[in-house]
Amino acid sequence: MRAAPSLLLVAVLPLFAGCQMLAEKPQAASTAGQTRMQGELSAQGGQLLFKPCEETRRFAVNDSGNTGLLQEASALAATPGTLFADVRGTLSASQKGGNDGQFNVQRLYRVEHSSSACSDPNFKRLTLRASGHEPDWSLKASGKGMVLERVGQPSLAVPYLEEQLPDGRFSLNTEANGQKVELWVAPQRCVDSATGSVQHLRAELRVDGQTLRGCAYYGGSRND
Repeated sequence: MRAAPSLLLVAVLPLFAGCQMLAEKPQAASTAGQTRMQGELSAQGGQLLFKPCEETRRFAVNDSGNTGLLQEASALAATPGTLFADVRGTLSASQKGGNDGQFNVQRLYRVEHSSSACSDPNFKRLTLRASGHEPDWSLKASGKGMVLERVGQPSLAVPYLEEQLPDGRFSLNTEANGQKVELWVAPQRCVDSATGSVQHLRAELRVDGQTLRGCAYYGGSRND
């Protein structure tokens, strides 16, 4: 998305942003009939539009789940670049012409500046991705184990156990290879301090006596 559409988002979206709130707890409603989709956001004719990855169709966004997507997109649009969104919802006929329908968003997983997220080869295989800064770290979990990357440290690939906790929280932990690694995850809005990316989970990594904080989101292979 070029700079001009980004600037248009700034002008258009604040009209709607005032009534948008990002839920900090998981939605209890059933996800039956909903589809998780990734794609690019743009603005046209006073509407926020969503174009699914590798498609030409564009859908008018209706934030029916009060996820805060309009507000988050408006804030990120202040910086030029392609806006990527990872969301869940339902498709319906549009109430306005000029597009291919309406996307009724029920859940926001992440929204960020990215021109490559649609082509991420790892997304569909992951159950969770977490990362943070100062120092930089990232953790990718899948059905085959988890891989921890830290600045100045070799990659650590180990099996793990997942423990479900109250209020939608959970943890991933391992004591393989003589190291104890714990990742604690909570369903709370989280902003990446370096990129401005907004993600739906807050993460805390505990390893080697250190506690490192960051954000996280569900990968494509996690069915929630």
